[in-house]
Amino acid sequence: MAGDTRQRMIEATVTALQHRGVAGMSFTDVLASSGAARGAIYHHFPGGKAQLVAEAAERNGNDVRARLAALPADSPSGVVEAFLELVRPVVAAAVAGGGCAVAAVTVGAGSEVDDEAFRQVASTAFASWVDQLAERLAAAGLASAAADDLAGTLITLLEGAQVLCRAAGDLTSFDQVVRTANSLVVHRYPG
Repeated sequence: MAGDTRQRMIEATVTALQHRGVAGMSFTDVLASSGAARGAIYHHFPGGKAQLVAEAAERNGNDVRARLAALPADSPSGVVEAFLELVRPVVAAAVAGGGCAVAAVTVGAGSEVDDEAFRQVASTAFASWVDQLAERLAAAGLASAAADDLAGTLITLLEGAQVLCRAAGDLTSFDQVVRTANSLVVHRYPG
């Protein structure tokens, strides 16, 4: 049961990060969403908010990496199409006021937390996404350097599209990314 409480608190923190960022999330929100008692905070996270946020961002990063690992690797264009289909709901959630829990720890964390530690968590997560996506692209036949470049570009496009789509309140920027990415792959990496 204690493990369940801890996991529910981490999941509630991921959601809070996606909607309010580090500075906007509170223990009260996490406790209400997870159903945990107030005493559970420092029992499960003796490092307080910083530990809880770091673990939530790390967990979210691992979850995304696992989804990327499951992408089909039949062709480079197939990987890109599957990636863009996978992330469309994430970008749509950004339009509705959500966002990337990993990106949330890189901005506006506030003075009560260690920004450098959060930056490292985010850097590690993003690098793992690029590495995993590059692995799928390489498995689909791209040379390693090309796979690395394309994977880095796709992750950058995803994060940027979330910000632009949230600001605009629609998916127009993401639809542009989809058209451009698909065209780039078809022309640069046919097959």
